[in-house]
Amino acid sequence: MLQDFISLYREAIIEKTRQMVAARLWPPPSTFELEHGIPLFLTQLSETLRTELAGVSRPDAIGPSATRHGAELFTAGFTVSQVVHDYGDVCQAVTELAMSQKAPISTEEFHILNRCLDTAIAEAVTEYGRVTTTERDVSELERLGQLVHELRALLNTSIMAFDIVKSGSVSVNGSTGAILGRSLIGLRNLVESTLADVRLSANQHQSERVSLTAFLENIAVAARLQAEYRNQVFVIDPIDPELEVDGDPQLLASAVTNLLNNAFKYTPAGGRILLRARSRHGHVSIEVEDQCGGIPGSTGDLFLPFGTRRGTDKTGMGLGLSIARKAVRSHGGDIRIENRPGTGCVFIIDVPVPAEAAPETPNAG
Repeated sequence: MLQDFISLYREAIIEKTRQMVAARLWPPPSTFELEHGIPLFLTQLSETLRTELAGVSRPDAIGPSATRHGAELFTAGFTVSQVVHDYGDVCQAVTELAMSQKAPISTEEFHILNRCLDTAIAEAVTEYGRVTTTERDVSELERLGQLVHELRALLNTSIMAFDIVKSGSVSVNGSTGAILGRSLIGLRNLVESTLADVRLSANQHQSERVSLTAFLENIAVAARLQAEYRNQVFVIDPIDPELEVDGDPQLLASAVTNLLNNAFKYTPAGGRILLRARSRHGHVSIEVEDQCGGIPGSTGDLFLPFGTRRGTDKTGMGLGLSIARKAVRSHGGDIRIENRPGTGCVFIIDVPVPAEAAPETPNAG
């Protein structure tokens, strides 16, 4: 029976599907999709199949679970293309494995499997579209309001600081000059993040070969200035000149800059922020290490839009980490966090290496 076959060969089906998804050129697979998404798709397809085989044939009978799954996929950050392709890959993996194992599965059961595939895709995509529209309408209004509020606050601070410096009563190298510098950097970061978010929403992705040495040094120029204004120490480790990635430099720069802004924001004065890059295990890793003291265990998902804020600094729109993750996932990669309680955190961007893989970079610790 097909349902028994799926239960017995679940891990083999998942592994076969992962291989298929990993080899797919478009849409590019993400780390989350490979590690967590595929088991979700198989579970959903299996639930739908179980309902069908139980003899429940009403059109709306299998809708609730697929609809629920569509909402879960939206929350997890899947695109519609990934939903459609991954369901199809799971179904194909089941079919090919069943044939290779010569499993006693009837033609009718295969027809049911295909019908389940069609229903699961339709219900999940429909719910995905509904949730997307609802969330977009609400979040866009909230985002626009917060954007205007943040822009106004930064502009007002910049103008007041500029007026004081212009009067000649204080030095541009003093505390007021530092306030002006921080405000201008904040304006620049806000504009860059907003532009990146717009491009991601419009699916504007222009890939090219990027040398990480020049790429990160350009980002480091502004980072050094930001550290100076915040009385912090910024360090960039030497980067292998052969280290390269394929990607959109503006979107990747937005991801790295947002991680740095997060590090500067939560590291106290006198603390150190470290930027480094290396190649390992078939991925290029760009790491931002801070001295924020670590993330409390009760903190929620930091990558959700308008999500949990750490510490007492509540400035900003709460979108930086969300935009960073979207930008990295659009490159087939992901962001992970190494939490070091009492010390700080390391935010790690992992993206696939180009076809001409760079040599492994030793772990600098």
